[in-house]
This record gives sequence, structure tokens and C-alpha cells, in this order.
Amino acid sequence: MHQPRKRYTDFAAVRKEIADETDRETGRSKQISPVPIHLSIYSPYVVNLTLIDLPGLTKVAVEGQPDSIVQDIENMVRSYIEKPNCIILAVSPANQDLATSDAIKISREVDPKGERTFGVLTKIDLMDKGTDAVDILEGRSYRLQHPWVGVVNRSQQDINKNVDMIAARRRERDYFSSTPEYKHLAPRMGSEYLAKMLSKHLEQVIKSRIPGIQSLITKTIAELETELNRLGKPIANDAGGKLYTIMEICRMFDGIYKEHLDGVRPGGEKVYHVFDNQFPVAIKRLQFDKQLSMENVRKLITEADGYQPHLIAPEQGYRRLIESCLVSIRGPAEAAVDAVHAILKDLVRKAISETHELKQFPTLRVEVSNAAFESLDKMRDESKKNTLKLVDMECSYLTVDFFRKLPQDVEKGGNPSHSIFDRYNDSYLRRIGQTVLSYVNMVCATLRNSIPKSIVYCQVREAKRSLLDHFFTELGAREMKQLSKLLDEDPAVMERRTNLAKRLELYRSAQAEIDAVAWSK
Repeated sequence: MHQPRKRYTDFAAVRKEIADETDRETGRSKQISPVPIHLSIYSPYVVNLTLIDLPGLTKVAVEGQPDSIVQDIENMVRSYIEKPNCIILAVSPANQDLATSDAIKISREVDPKGERTFGVLTKIDLMDKGTDAVDILEGRSYRLQHPWVGVVNRSQQDINKNVDMIAARRRERDYFSSTPEYKHLAPRMGSEYLAKMLSKHLEQVIKSRIPGIQSLITKTIAELETELNRLGKPIANDAGGKLYTIMEICRMFDGIYKEHLDGVRPGGEKVYHVFDNQFPVAIKRLQFDKQLSMENVRKLITEADGYQPHLIAPEQGYRRLIESCLVSIRGPAEAAVDAVHAILKDLVRKAISETHELKQFPTLRVEVSNAAFESLDKMRDESKKNTLKLVDMECSYLTVDFFRKLPQDVEKGGNPSHSIFDRYNDSYLRRIGQTVLSYVNMVCATLRNSIPKSIVYCQVREAKRSLLDHFFTELGAREMKQLSKLLDEDPAVMERRTNLAKRLELYRSAQAEIDAVAWSK
């Protein structure tokens, strides 16, 4: 991988490159490195295998090596052979006691059942005269689940003389077929047999793991798709594409906002709570005692008559008393408008946080938020004007039918023969106060119904209909550079999306290939 574009055809050059890369990594010392050297071999004469050549286990550190190298090598070896998909090739020399074989010992620890451990016996040709490895190879001396395989590798002298592998394999076959002790075992001895056996076993392992691999790939694809959806679609390069992307994101936000108001998502019910609870309670809390106190009624009635006392009923006094009471309703009306405005703004924040596409573009998120708030502010101002007009209308024109009953009440309960000054006594003034209070209560009941209608029409309805209309109008006039600023995605996110898309393509390709193999079998 350190020379990805270079191909070698001379194995002597390959050996030299491996040695040189090792020296570059370890500094021409006897150190070890966890960094692997990757080598891909293409040939019609080799089986499909991935071989990991680990450093040999050692018991003591030699000169130039740290004391920790024994444990370092064992830890490195374990990190590979502990993996359940790994086939362990436990290599032991035939001229040493198997009981002391570190390869067998560590293999038994990580693979106690021996399901993925293959024993390989080397240096058979170097055993002392009169001894052989038949007991081991036939499994009598030390039994493994898979049969032992003996190999005869090139000697150091052969390596120095550059004896090629084809000649070495031929000599290996000749050794087993011509040696009396191993002649009966020759068909299942040698490096070629070992390679074919490992390849066949690997194929069986892969077949048994296909369902698990399919499940893992399916799960990984789902996770990658989920993350890609979370990151959002890539940004278009042209102005039209950018504008379309912005409009689509804004429509998504607008749709979520409407769902909050319509009850599909929570939050819109708070508007009704204002009309059903807060506003009526605020009106009930209005204290008309001060306006309708005996002193104030007498004062307003007297001042309204001017220099002439009223003849039948103090009409101007009634009007001033009613107006002074109704004006106080402006406070709860404005408070209701502001309360609904606060709810609508809070729903904007919720809708923005729930629009995943806006998280992708911080600047666009801020612009949409500001545009929505600006629209809501205008709607609030218009709503406040219209709502207060309803109160002013009640002040400017009184309901006549209500007061036409008053003369009859006076005739029934009063005494018209009393002098005009008797009408300023406490009983008379108290009656006026009660009449005014009854009328004000009637108006309050009317406004409790009409003010919510005005607020919904001017604020809620408009928020659903045209929250981002002004923002959309401005977008059409923006240039390419300005649109690009709105879609200022984090470069790390862009890179992450590209990498995820590549991984997803690879996993889908793997899924198709594995599915094809699974069905064909």
C-alpha cells in the first residue's frame, strides 16, 4: 500500500521491498512494528486466501530489543487470532518438543475447541536420524480437530541461492513421496495441500457466516442511510438548484409549523388556553369598583349635566361611566394578543429545531428564524390594532335596546314625582352604577367571543398562510453568492457525506454480490 501504483513481477524485488519497508518502519533494528505491510499477489496458480504473517513468538529479548518485546509480540499476535473470523495457523518446528510450543499454547487459549486452528509442522527434513513426526502428523502425539500438515520449506542456503518456489515445491513433493516414513501421508502433506485445505475451509466458514454477514451488511446499510438522511442532501452548484433547495427546506419548516398549530404536533393547544382561560380570567379580575364608586358616579353624573341638570336620565353621565369601564378592557385584550404572539414565536423555535434540514445550514436557520419572527411581529401589531378597535367600537356606540328598558324600570320602581335633586341621592346613584355594571358585563361577554376571533384571524390564520411570504419574495432577488452564503454547510459535514455515500455504495455492492452467492448455493 505504500506503493499503490507499482507492480512487481520479480519476487526477488518483492523480498527486497519488504525488507526495505521493514527497515524504514523499524529503523534497521530488531524492533517490531504493529504497522502491517500489505502485499497483493495475482496469479492463476494461487488460491484465494488472505495470509497474515505475524512475527514469531519469542521468550527472551535479544540485543537491540526492549525487555517488553516478548509481551509486545504476544499482544500483537493475540489481537489477530482472537478474532472469531480468523483461521489460526499454528506453526511448530518438528525438531522441538510440541509440549513447549508457544504457537499451540496460545492457540488453545483463544480457540479452546480447536474449530479454527490448523497445526503445521515445519523442519521435518531436519529431524535427527532415527526420529520422525508420524505420531504427530497422524494425531496420536497431540490431537487437533483438524489434521496436522507437514511442510518442507526452503533452507537458508536455498534462499541465498534464490531457488524459486516452483522448484522448492517440487522438491517438497519429492521428499514426502520418497521418504518411507511419510510416503503413506504424502497426498495430504506439503504447502500446496495446506493452501488448498485452508482455502476450502475458508469457503466453508464463509458459507456458514453468510446469514450473519448479510444481517450485518443490512444493518450497516440502514445505519448509513439514516446518517445520510440526517446530514441531508448535497448542495446543488447552480443558482436555480440552490434556490430550489432553500425553498424546499423552508416549505418543510412551514409544514412542521402548521402541524403544530393544527394539533398534529403539540403546542397549538396553548392558543386555545389563552382564549379559554387566561383572557376570561383577566377580564374577571378587572375591578370596576373605582369607576362605579358612589363618589365617582356622583362626580361624573354631575359633571356631565353641566350647568343644567338632566331632565329624565343622565345620558352623558351613563356614557362617561361606561366608557371609563370599557377602556380598562384594553389591557386584557392587548395581553391576549401578546400571549398568542409569544406562543407563535415559541412554535417557530420548535419547528426550526425539528426541521433537520435546517440544522445542516446555520446561516439559513438564522435567516428563516428572523424572517418568521419579523412576520409575527407585523401580525401582532395588526392584530393589536384590530383587537383594540373592537373595544373602541363598544365605547363609541352603545347598545340602545339595553337602555330602552331603563325608563320602564324607573316607572316601576321609582317615583317620578320626586324633585330633580332627589335623583342625586345614594339610592339613585347606586341604581345607575348597577345599570352601568350590567351593561359592561354584557359587553365583556361579547368581547370574550369577538376578541379571540380577531386574534385568530390576524395572527394564527396569517401565520399559517403567509409566515415566510416576505422572505420568499426577497429570495428571488438574491444573487448566486448570497444564496451560497445561506447554504454555508460545514466542510467536515460535506466530507462526511461524501465518505458515507462511498461506503454505502460499497456495502450495497457487497450486499448484491453476497445475495447472488447465497441464492446460487
